[in-house]
Amino acid sequence: MLLIRIVILLSLNYPTSFFESNIKKEPLEKKIIQPINFKEPTNVSSIDISCKAIKAKQFCIENELNQQICLLIDFSIHSGKNRLFIYDFNLDSIIGKALCTHGFCDNLALKDTTIKFSNVPESYCSSLGKYKIGKRGYSSFGIHINYRLHGLEKTNSNAFKRNIVLHSWDGLDDNEIYPLEAPNSLGCPSVSNNKMRILDTLLKKSKKPMLMWIYNK
Repeated sequence: MLLIRIVILLSLNYPTSFFESNIKKEPLEKKIIQPINFKEPTNVSSIDISCKAIKAKQFCIENELNQQICLLIDFSIHSGKNRLFIYDFNLDSIIGKALCTHGFCDNLALKDTTIKFSNVPESYCSSLGKYKIGKRGYSSFGIHINYRLHGLEKTNSNAFKRNIVLHSWDGLDDNEIYPLEAPNSLGCPSVSNNKMRILDTLLKKSKKPMLMWIYNK
């Protein structure tokens, strides 16, 4: 299993230009925040999601973002379980779910399921916080579509210059794979190709930028 996971990580083969070469490098351990360890899947109730959605909608109103739909990503949930939720404010309910990758960060012990978060360039970590989903563009991965992400908080303010994007990847499943873990990324939230097609349809229809909120309980 260890060998398989190493092959998966190597097969990502992100080009060096994926990150800006002129960004000043900092130690990976600097500003690493809020490690999480998930050995069992977290049970997420509709009440938990609804509470986040209430805060998300207020944020969208205050910041002139899409007030119909948002994306909520709970990284306290095991990576083999659905943890990206498409939330419809008008229906007050989840209308879609997906597996979602997190960054492997400096975690080379592949059997360790601890997640670390960082806002540091070239840390290969995911960053917590609220994002504005930006322009649609070309991706080298999956269905060749990505959306640029703009960090709106101190914990993710470097997202744009780190080239953190929402995209799809061939190595992700459409359905839950727990107790297996989903592959890790270099910091981008990615979903399966079919789930990305759904997200792409929603994002293209959106007249205002959409909110993505990455958090842990």
